[in-house]
Amino acid sequence: MEFPEELKYTEEHEWVMVEADVVTVGITDFAQDQLGDVVFVELPAVGTMVEAGKPFGVVESVKAVSDVYAPVSGEVVEINEELPDAPETINTSPYDDGWMIKIKLSAPAELEGLMDADAYQEFIEEEG
Repeated sequence: MEFPEELKYTEEHEWVMVEADVVTVGITDFAQDQLGDVVFVELPAVGTMVEAGKPFGVVESVKAVSDVYAPVSGEVVEINEELPDAPETINTSPYDDGWMIKIKLSAPAELEGLMDADAYQEFIEEEG
């Protein structure tokens, strides 16, 4: 299982890559592994305002339907247009091609509340 050091993580198993005032968001390798084969992805429209801790989308797998939560607040500035047609990309490449949305931060201080790779790894070991 991968935990890229350069990313930040949430307790809801999303990852965040910070690039200036825009973050890229997806679900972690752990989350996709727990879900099993992803068969459907619902993403918000570009321009949608999302709030930290609130659902912004849905991932459906052969096992379950799960909300995906915004790790930070802000405006959705880009979505991964490939995912609705190829949801299995989340299983094969959760940290690269399987990214979900990009959010322009409205409250950059929210990043301070996210976990680093070591803390996230400890979190899922304790949760497991």
